[in-house]
Amino acid sequence: MSVASDTTVLTEASAVPAGKTICQGSSTRLDVAVVICAYTEARWAQTVAAIQSVVTQQPGPSQVLLVVDHNAALAARARRELSDVTVLESDGLPGLSGARNTGLSASGFSITAFLDDDAAARPGWLASLIEPYSDSDVVATGGSINPVWLADRPRWLPPEFYWVVGCSYRGLPDTTGRVRNPIGANMSMRTAPAIGVGGFYSAVGRTGGKLGACEETELAIRLSACQPGSVVVYIPEAAVDHNVGHERVRFSYFLRRCWHEGWSKATVVKLVGIRAGLRAERRHVASVLPAGISRDLRQFANGDLSALSRSCVTTLGLMAAFSGFLVRSVGPREPLRVRERGHSER
Repeated sequence: MSVASDTTVLTEASAVPAGKTICQGSSTRLDVAVVICAYTEARWAQTVAAIQSVVTQQPGPSQVLLVVDHNAALAARARRELSDVTVLESDGLPGLSGARNTGLSASGFSITAFLDDDAAARPGWLASLIEPYSDSDVVATGGSINPVWLADRPRWLPPEFYWVVGCSYRGLPDTTGRVRNPIGANMSMRTAPAIGVGGFYSAVGRTGGKLGACEETELAIRLSACQPGSVVVYIPEAAVDHNVGHERVRFSYFLRRCWHEGWSKATVVKLVGIRAGLRAERRHVASVLPAGISRDLRQFANGDLSALSRSCVTTLGLMAAFSGFLVRSVGPREPLRVRERGHSER
């Protein structure tokens, strides 16, 4: 699979193949829409920073969409105070999947990228994120997500579990390579195929206080299955910084998040089968986590007292995820999905 860049410049957006650049007056824009989903004014400063990090990309996107998840006051404020984005209100079910589907449907370009409202893209993020699309087999991409600890970094949290706080974790590739799915805080996908397979499924997504996840996992699996030979690519150089608030560095949050991850993974398995649904998890449990425990025990033997807590946390996190998986697994098989407005049934 080639991931070489293609910098051909065209003048008509409608004629631009995926990942190409287009000229708009004196500026160069990528054939990409960037979607940022927001739901609370409590993150206003972070949301503004996220938007600023996108609009200052060189080259930048052709479209920036801020999708507000069922919060009229936030939408009104965004329309009053923000001039660099198109503000939309989610027309799907409440939750992140509904908001993402609204952005995906509104995207006017061949590639749609997603950035969390509490993340900020580093320079060169967008160009790196879409570079692999010069290969027609690439259907989605993801980049690295680096934690910005708003509280002290929890020394008890193993790097293998940084996914709990929405960041890249030990076990992902160190260089550009194939993965099953990206992490939702920093990802992109071909717009038309993603809409064609039905978009994001809200039953495995995050809604309100529910710490569910895996909607990008489930969609990436369907995207890969829709085209023989298609792949998802992870590009570490496509980097963003993700704010990790005080509430996410509590041990109680860690256990809840692990439990809900297991619950969501069981839902994914019901939808796509155990082979695809747990492919990455099998490697993580069989190889990455044991290596992490061995490392922490060696560090503990060398005098690092916090390493013992990390090895214990790894075991407890795995147990919590397995418990959530079992609870969800005993339920009935997932029925035929009813999509949010504007999206088809599977």
